[in-house]
Amino acid sequence: MSKVHTLYRQYRLDRRFILLSLTPILLLFLVFSVVPIVWGIMLGFYQYSALYQESPFIWLDNYKNLFQDEVFTQSFWNTVKFVGFAFPVNIVLTLLIALGINKVRSAIWRNTLRTMFFLPTIAPLSGSAIIWSTMYKNDGGLFNLTLERLGLDAVPWLSDPSMAMWSVVLMTLWADIGFNIVIFMAGLDSIPVQFYEAARLDGASRFVVFWKMTLPLLQRTTLFVTVMTLISYFQMFPQFQVMTNGEPQNSTNVLALNIYTNAFQYNSMGYASAMATVLLLIIMIITLVQIRLGRSKWEY
Repeated sequence: MSKVHTLYRQYRLDRRFILLSLTPILLLFLVFSVVPIVWGIMLGFYQYSALYQESPFIWLDNYKNLFQDEVFTQSFWNTVKFVGFAFPVNIVLTLLIALGINKVRSAIWRNTLRTMFFLPTIAPLSGSAIIWSTMYKNDGGLFNLTLERLGLDAVPWLSDPSMAMWSVVLMTLWADIGFNIVIFMAGLDSIPVQFYEAARLDGASRFVVFWKMTLPLLQRTTLFVTVMTLISYFQMFPQFQVMTNGEPQNSTNVLALNIYTNAFQYNSMGYASAMATVLLLIIMIITLVQIRLGRSKWEY
């Protein structure tokens, strides 16, 4: 009985330690994550503005107005366009770069290349956006000066509706790919070398090794990268505000920027909260689908 009592006492002590350790974290999560989300969802049912004392309950009117709002519809499709192009390019590009750096035999050069690609992610996104806006200038910008030196016409990078979104995408990829490269390289380093040695002994080609071995064993890393990148891209805001502010002709007005504009420029907090709730639902559904499709049951 004394042994059972000792084990039970140890179990209670361990449980108490876990509760004491997790309580501050859970409280912070509750106060700074759960409460704001619930409060934001509730505001979507009110005609709330910081300028008025009264906030009448209007039920679903904000959501009805959303689907009659041409600016919201355009910002939704702008977001889909941005994510639909930037997201797959990011994943493919970062995976290929990670594979290339991982093949470098010298540890010094491998670490140097990894650091070079990761450096842009350290800089604030708004600061990078200011620098790229300067390089995108029609007169005196680095890109147009280079084109003129090559005898080509200048390009209205941020003032042409057909070019503005792609210009922001290019800047975003430059600023963002370093993080995913580091994550993919960590995933590649975690794959046991014995698997590749066995594949070489069996005479497998490089493509077969990549397709049949590397990609499946990177499934968990890929799931993490795709989920985090997709969530991040749906919420992209600083570069759109700094570089274009949604212009020209609302061609770069994405959902996050539209939410900010309605909340802090038009003081329509309730309407902006309804937009934010729709964005939250979109991200939740896509994330759950990704997790469902990307589940893996293997171990090594």
